Amino acid sequence: MTKTAFITGATSGIGKATAETLSDHGINLILCGRRKERLEALKKDLSKKVHVHTLQFDVRNNEEVKKAIINLPDDFRQINILINNAGNAHGLDPIQDGSIDDWDAMMDINVKGLLYVSKAIIPQMIKRNSGHIINIGSTAGKEVYPNGNVYCASKHAVDALNQGMRIDLNQYNIRVGAVNPGMVETEFSEVRFKGDEDRAKNVYQGFTPLSAKDVAEVIAFMVSRPPHVNIADLTMMCTDQASSTIVNKSS
Repeated sequence: MTKTAFITGATSGIGKATAETLSDHGINLILCGRRKERLEALKKDLSKKVHVHTLQFDVRNNEEVKKAIINLPDDFRQINILINNAGNAHGLDPIQDGSIDDWDAMMDINVKGLLYVSKAIIPQMIKRNSGHIINIGSTAGKEVYPNGNVYCASKHAVDALNQGMRIDLNQYNIRVGAVNPGMVETEFSEVRFKGDEDRAKNVYQGFTPLSAKDVAEVIAFMVSRPPHVNIADLTMMCTDQASSTIVNKSS
């Protein structure tokens, strides 16, 4: 049976790379994001290999999420794989200088958005007694680094939700796992530094970070395991990174 994967945050970075990689494995795709032009371009490209449907909505808006999923075409109603990828970091300030708007954005996207999408899709998985959920976390959900405060808190929440989902959905034969990447060269730092490209580029200079494709290939491995195998919690970093604060930039 051909499977269908639902990917949030599919227009860039890990989400886009995952869509491209899963299409190579013959998995049909529901691609979600806020940028319509990027969604359409990705659909045009990947439709050469698999069936693709796009949904434009903001995961922070629960009503938009529910409406989009309820109105899926018949051919895309059965979602076998949910990849909760949408997430952002905003700012890198000490807690006393942090922006409330930045805090709200991170908690709303990284935590509540994941919950809204999961809430809309999990019932059909329970009904079928089958499904696979992969939550994209971060090494920031495993440790806290200076000025990471609220972003780290949001990713620690993802880690806790991943564990809670796995426990609660165990009786329904639903696999739940997380991928927790370290430093990945994507648009992540541009968003964190609010478009400051020079500052964003400096983050990845002097060493070889992970690429979005590196993470996508791990996700593809996870979803291709036999039904009795669940990779519950996987942390990956580039060789030059030992922790959030220790990176060998001499290589």
